[in-house]
Amino acid sequence: MVAEAALRSCCGSRRWVRRMTAHRPYPTLETLLAAADEAAYDLTPADLAEALAAEVTTALADRGNLVAHTALRAAHAAYEAKFQHAFVIDLSAAEPAEALDLTLVSLRQRLGHEKDEETVVAAEQLRRICRARLRRLAAAADLTAEGHRDLRFPPDPAPGSLDSAGSLTPAPPRGTEPTGRRYDGRGRWTVPGRA
Repeated sequence: MVAEAALRSCCGSRRWVRRMTAHRPYPTLETLLAAADEAAYDLTPADLAEALAAEVTTALADRGNLVAHTALRAAHAAYEAKFQHAFVIDLSAAEPAEALDLTLVSLRQRLGHEKDEETVVAAEQLRRICRARLRRLAAAADLTAEGHRDLRFPPDPAPGSLDSAGSLTPAPPRGTEPTGRRYDGRGRWTVPGRA
């Protein structure tokens, strides 16, 4: 059975999560991915805005020079100012060494889009990211006695590593003690017991 918390980690839309939990259990990965695609295609503009609002921009691995990373930060800021949500791109099939270049090229291209055109592109990229996250969950899952996959949260990736969705898990901020802090998978470090 797919855990609801695990599904929430894949997509920030409550409607998407409700649709996915309503059709459990998923006997195979293919049926899970097909259901995820169907739920993603049925998102309303408000649902998509909710899902995109839950996404955060994460840093890429340090595979480039300062100029490239400065350009990337500036392009991210321009994108967020224009479209009012984080830039999303599926890098699951990209080599880590190519991630920076692909992100910069995509950002420059997508900054030229009108809002409606970019909404379609962002929705497709979010759908692909959700599929990659679901694959990661499935790969980390155990088979239950009934033969269904029990999809639970996989172990947190090591700080500074790329997860299978192509997102970088940042290390704790410099000068801070990581004890008692937990990375929430969405670009934020949290302290247990605090909101």
